[in-house]
Formats: sequence, structure tokens, C-alpha cells
Amino acid sequence: MAGRPRKQQAARPEKSLEQRLWDAADALRGNQEPSEYKHVVLGLVFLKYISDRFEERRNAIEAGLSNPDSEEYIPNESRRAEFLESRDEYTSHNAFWVPGPARWQAIQDRAKLPTIGQDIDTAMDLIEKENRTLRGVLPRNYGREGLDKGRLGQLVDLIGSIGFTESDDHGSDDVLGRVYEYFLGQFAGKETGKDAGAFYTPRSVVKTLVEMLEPYKGRVLDPACGSGGMFVQSTEFVKAHGGKRTDISIYGQEFTDTTWRLARMNLALRGIEADLGDRSADSFSQDLHPDLRADFVLANPPFNVSNWWDAKLADDPRWRYGTPPTGNANFAWVQHFIYHLSPRGTAGFVLANGSLSSKSVGEGDIRRKLVEADLVDCIVAMPDKLFFNTGIPVSLWFVSKDRHGNGHRRREREVLFIDARKLGRMQTRRLRVLDDSDIAKIADIYHAWRNHDGGYENVPGFASAAKLNEIEQHDFVLTPGRYVGTEEAEADDEPINKKIARLTKELYAEFDRGRELEAAVRERLGDLQ
Repeated sequence: MAGRPRKQQAARPEKSLEQRLWDAADALRGNQEPSEYKHVVLGLVFLKYISDRFEERRNAIEAGLSNPDSEEYIPNESRRAEFLESRDEYTSHNAFWVPGPARWQAIQDRAKLPTIGQDIDTAMDLIEKENRTLRGVLPRNYGREGLDKGRLGQLVDLIGSIGFTESDDHGSDDVLGRVYEYFLGQFAGKETGKDAGAFYTPRSVVKTLVEMLEPYKGRVLDPACGSGGMFVQSTEFVKAHGGKRTDISIYGQEFTDTTWRLARMNLALRGIEADLGDRSADSFSQDLHPDLRADFVLANPPFNVSNWWDAKLADDPRWRYGTPPTGNANFAWVQHFIYHLSPRGTAGFVLANGSLSSKSVGEGDIRRKLVEADLVDCIVAMPDKLFFNTGIPVSLWFVSKDRHGNGHRRREREVLFIDARKLGRMQTRRLRVLDDSDIAKIADIYHAWRNHDGGYENVPGFASAAKLNEIEQHDFVLTPGRYVGTEEAEADDEPINKKIARLTKELYAEFDRGRELEAAVRERLGDLQ
């Protein structure tokens, strides 16, 4: 085999900051289950963020106090030191107050000691006591016996490397926000079991909902908010379109306590104010926002939940279109969303595809009444493999009470069906993502149809607007494939005899290439003997 030139390998793309941190953090996991380790890592990321913001503000104060040309200048050094520890100087500038033992440097200095777990727990306690909005939110139990303190110390060193870097021109909160988002997604992919990924909705799914709903201003509700991804993407959307975070008011609810805490941390990390209630709670039996009427509802509720029913829900005013079956919560969620919409509100949410056609235990009747009430706006069939650890095919539903959205009259007695199953690309062997161009294709045709400005046309195989009588003919089954038809085939002008000759030549060439490959393999195997 001597003398054979080695095939040069293509250079691997350089890993991002998020990927490098994840690889290192995951390597330190040891025997910790992802569901447990998630809170260990994300709690430390948040603690680092708290401290970074504090130090940033502290440096700004110190610069003013030490500068003779500044209005804040204080010549006395001891007075300056006293002023630097004034709590109000931090909280008045939206920075959390971090007591001395809870500051990251103090934690970092003790990273190699066997008491590092207790030190972190103490830091979490101190921060919660000093910051009312964080009470009951931060994770504990870093001092537990099963958590390897050597690995924990290494993790502290790793998280300590996040902050301002030469490659990032964003503030530390933006870098940490990106890391936090990336870690949430990676943990969702790592976990196993029926609840895996329930706390996290993939970014491309969230972005599709937000780009279609366009929540520029008003009240936004997610009654199954997970770790708060819908809210993060909504505020990013507002900011990208020249608005302010305060243009929207955020309300949410989450059933699982640890996930509710994650959401609180995720939003606090980005400076997003939200009312998630004072505790975790079930949205059906303990609605924390009973009187709220939202302009937008965004949600990815858990699919096909079978144990949701409570006897006291039997005559609930939310079931205006029919009592949902006790063995499946899908249409309980739909009616919960509608109940919480303002008279001009619109909801966008994810449901398993079974809800488009199921007729079991009254589901077909509820779906029919929703269509007849002219509430169903649009159905989008999504590609497969978008979600971590579940192959259940899903669709996006849009329901609306709004007849004059964005200054245009909404199309009445009509539903837009979009079949987006062919969009997206495989990011990994198991996970598909939608690129911005895919999302824009879906959102643009929805807006063209909804705005009723004459710019909408059906696209065979992709989008079709169906009137009520056509939907009735399909027995109120809302599967987009029934309505959009098939794509128009591209024109083929090649004469049949030339096509046969071309394809035959290509086939013979493949045969030749196969024989060459076989000869090369035989030669190399001979060299090994």
C-alpha cells in the first residue's frame, strides 16, 4: 500500500462556544441522570449570570466614584467602599443584589474544596433572601451525597469561563442566554422516558408559531409554558421589529415544579418580567389566571394526556363546544385556549395529528363545532422528527376570535390548510429543524391569506383555502393533505428515446464504477494478507 496518496479529510467546522461548553459539561456528568444534572448545570449557569450582572454594575459604580470629573466622585476611599456595597445602587439598575459569599469569585475560590456543594447551596439561599422575585426558584441540593464534589468543582471552573469573550460583541447576558437555550435543548435530547423533552419546545417550532402570530403588542399567555421558550421567542420577535420588551405582558402556568423554576430562571436571565403565578399548578383544576383574556395564546401542551380529568370539571364553563373525553386532554387544551382569548385574540398551538381526525368520545363533534363557529383559522401539518424523543407527528393549529386582525378583515367561513411536511433538514440523524427560509414560507402564505389583500393564491401540494362546505364534505376532518392536492409536476420536454438512451448510459457508468471499486477493495485486502 506504500506510495498511495492519503485522501485529505475535510476540515471539521469549529465548534461554537455553546457546543464546547456542552461537551465539557456533559463529560463531567458522571453517574448523574440528565433529569437531575440538568438542574445542577443550569443552576450554576444562572448563578454565574447573576454574578456577572452584579460585577458589571459594580465596575460602573466604581468608575464613577473614582473619576474626579464624574458627578458621583467620592474622594474618600472608605466612603467609596461603603457606597459599592449599597444594595439600592444595584437593584435600581435592574441588577440582582448578590451578597459577598454568593459572588462567583467566592464560589470559584472554593471550587476545589470538599465543601463546594454546601457553599453553592448557601449562595443560592442568600440570593433568594435578598431578591424577592427569585424566592422559591433557585435549585438546591448541591451538597447531596451522590453528587461528586470533584466533578462539581470542575463544572464550576467550566461555567466560570462564560462571560465576555473576544469573539462575542454581546453582553454577558446574551452569551449566557445562548448557552442556557442550547443547554435546555441538549438536555431535552438526552433525557429518556415519556416526559423527556416536555419542558422544552424546539426553537424552530416556537419560532414558526411566533412568526405566524406576530405578537407585537398585548397580553401573551402560555398555560403549558415549560421552560418559557414561547416567551423568550416572543420578546425576541418584538425586539427584532423595533419594539420594546414592555410592549407585551407575559402570563404563564406550568404543572411541574422543577420546570416552573426553570422557566422563572430562564426569563430572569433575560430580564423578562412575567406572571407565572406563585407556584406550579395544573391549568385545568387550578387555573392561576382565571380572569385573563389574552391577545395571544402560544402553547405546546403535552400530547394525548390521559389522566387529566377531575370530577369538579364536569360543568366547567370552558367546555362551551363539548365536554372533552376524560381519556384525552387535547380538546380540553383547545377549549382552555379559546376561553382565555380576548374578543380579538388569536391562539397558535401544537397538537398531535390525531386531533385532526379523531371521532372518539365526542372529539369529532367538538372539532365540527369549532369549525362551524368560525374559530379555526389555519392548520399546518409539520414535518416529522422535530421533537426530542417522540416520533408523534404534529400539526400547528391557529384559532381566532379576531375579525379585523392587523387592520384587515379576516377571511370568514374559510380555513387555510398548509402541508409543510416536506420542509426542514436533518440536523442530526434523529432530529429535523426548520430553517428561517422554511419558517418564512409558512408564515408568508398565512399572512397573505389572512390579510385578505389579494396577494394570496393556493399552491398545489402546499397550501389551500377551503370553504366550510368543502370541510363539511370531508366530515370536518382537518388533515391538510386532504385539501392541498398534489404538487404540479415539472414540465418534461425530453423525448422518450433520448431519455432511455441517457438513463442507460448513466446506468452502465455506475456498473463500471462498481467494478473499479471492487478491484480496489480486492487489492487492499490482498496487501493485508
